[in-house]
Amino acid sequence: MQLKCATQQEASTGSTAGNQKPVPRDSFGKTKNQKLKMPGQLKEVRNRIKSVQSSQQITKAMKMVSAAKLRRAQEAIIQMRPYARKLQELLSNIVSNSDGGEGIGLAVERPIERVLLIVITSDRGLAGAFNSNLIKLAKQTINEKYSAQFAKGNVTIWSIGKKNYEHFIKNNYKADATFKDIFLHLSFEAVQAAAQAAMKAFEERQFDVVEIVYSEFKNAATQRFTVERFLIPKVQRKEGAPKADFIFEPAKEQLIAELMPKILNTQLYKAVLDSNASEHGARMTAMDKASDNANEILKGLKISYNRARQAAITTELTEIISGAAALEG
Repeated sequence: MQLKCATQQEASTGSTAGNQKPVPRDSFGKTKNQKLKMPGQLKEVRNRIKSVQSSQQITKAMKMVSAAKLRRAQEAIIQMRPYARKLQELLSNIVSNSDGGEGIGLAVERPIERVLLIVITSDRGLAGAFNSNLIKLAKQTINEKYSAQFAKGNVTIWSIGKKNYEHFIKNNYKADATFKDIFLHLSFEAVQAAAQAAMKAFEERQFDVVEIVYSEFKNAATQRFTVERFLIPKVQRKEGAPKADFIFEPAKEQLIAELMPKILNTQLYKAVLDSNASEHGARMTAMDKASDNANEILKGLKISYNRARQAAITTELTEIISGAAALEG
């Protein structure tokens, strides 16, 4: 309490000096000429040291947990990524070389009136700027590409992960919570249900375009926040370039009808796995930095504590010597 009062008094006196430079203070708000005194204030410093040490133990434990989860999530996305990309590339080429007579409704380009954004974030915080960057990217996409549709109320957000749902609902966006709890029991079947719902909504013309906002995993310290078109985009052929000559068995219509839903399920599942690995990498990095910051704070606290303790001992010795000299005199 004495510490707080002294600091407030110094702040009030310092504010009256217009151009006076601020007085340098230590981590306790004390100037160089002020000393911590026993016993109350040293006890407060000890309590602060214990508090920082407790916080450091928590951040180190969270880092270890995230590292273990990251290892599993990284293996899952690394195994999935080449398969998903090759399948999508294959079907994109088939769709691009078709004449549009196969009835592939999921690859139809039509005027954009209603927009669906599938935004994938995490359920929990303490992951640095991971969630805020994804939310910022989703808002930027709406403002730059779909501002007219948003003004008409035709932009809908399907949230995967609680963090973005809480934000968008709080800020009066049209957010749907049907699939926000996917990360509680992450599985292909749960993601497949979301992908099939998006495909059905597109075919029924509830939406004219579907895009996924997610974080592509690079490594533990690096994530790439990206917007990806859901459904199969056509690959643009150069003018005059010949069509690829495919021999289809079974027929092209049957092949596309079978492959397209499966590949779209895989596409969304890959995006969810990417975001899951990115989340754990971001949290591990954030907790590592928090532990390092706690170390720096502890160094300053211990130095200040030792200085104050030495000053208190010196004061006590001086008083004892002065008392002895007075008795002798």
